[in-house]
Amino acid sequence: MPIVLATTTPGEPEIFASLQGEGPSIGRPSVFVRLSRCNLACHWCDTAYTWRFTGDNRPHRSGESFARKANQIAMGERDAAQAILALGPERLVITGGEPLLQASALTKLLTLLREIRPDLHVEIETNGTVEAPPALDALIDQYNVSPKLAHSGNTPDLALIPERLQAYAGDPRAFFKFVIAQPGDLEEVLELKSEYGIPATRLQLMPEGTDSATLYDRMHWLAPLAMRHGLRMTDRMHIHIYGDTRGT
Repeated sequence: MPIVLATTTPGEPEIFASLQGEGPSIGRPSVFVRLSRCNLACHWCDTAYTWRFTGDNRPHRSGESFARKANQIAMGERDAAQAILALGPERLVITGGEPLLQASALTKLLTLLREIRPDLHVEIETNGTVEAPPALDALIDQYNVSPKLAHSGNTPDLALIPERLQAYAGDPRAFFKFVIAQPGDLEEVLELKSEYGIPATRLQLMPEGTDSATLYDRMHWLAPLAMRHGLRMTDRMHIHIYGDTRGT
């Protein structure tokens, strides 16, 4: 089974080297692989081209839909592994979309990579709704879990799966990143933190935004809230450097 990736331009898989722009590994040189397809639909999603294909009427604030053929490409696991290794990674970030929807192909890809680079540090960026099967879980060093709050437009029964949140809260490899659009969002974060016992040391608050002005504006009021509750805040560094662009 091939692995299905997003594209930077038609026919070009979104496999690239960059600095990690957010979360616990911010600033670290990494190789990114962006997979296609998602089981959620966030109003503010900045990678809607991975899921909102023509005919998909799930809401998005832009209203834009994307041609599947131009924005999705299938690769054999060996071809994908070669493309990744050509960039010389020490840290690999698998993102999406929702990567864990392709667990079988992802297991094969990471197994191939581990055979050549056993020291490879593998991070999975996930919305926290899908469980990695044991064979895949064993190949993952770090989960970057971003549960979707009410402002995302997803219903709690789809976005906040109790057994998944509980499992990630108990896994020291899992770091939580909550997207904050308005001050009231923090109350929902604090409720989830309390209900599932998410350690403050593995929880970060990130302003929602796809341009520097919006991010800076939101960080001004988010910073004192983070201080008040003893929580970490993360920026979206790549937006300041590259803008809201693919392959960065």
